[in-house]
Amino acid sequence: MAAAESVFTYKGKPMVRRGDTIYYGDLSEKYIIIFTIKSKKMVGDVEVADSVGIDLCLNNGFGKEKVIKKANRESLFEAIDIAEFWLEDAIENG
Repeated sequence: MAAAESVFTYKGKPMVRRGDTIYYGDLSEKYIIIFTIKSKKMVGDVEVADSVGIDLCLNNGFGKEKVIKKANRESLFEAIDIAEFWLEDAIENG
């Protein structure tokens, strides 16, 4: 059975979640971000990410991305913060 997908936007760019992977950015543009949730913890009744991998990728077509930059952060909030900067910089200067 395929993992359920959630689609939403952040700062005008689409985010698509499939399981523990989140794709951020317009797939028609040259660069996208791929978040990988590596581990989670419970905070009260809510499961939250406590280790997130970030990959800035050259978008050569869905499933054929080339990693340009990598990092890890301790929360999804921190990961999105750096990823937004990387993506905007890559689109403007790449």
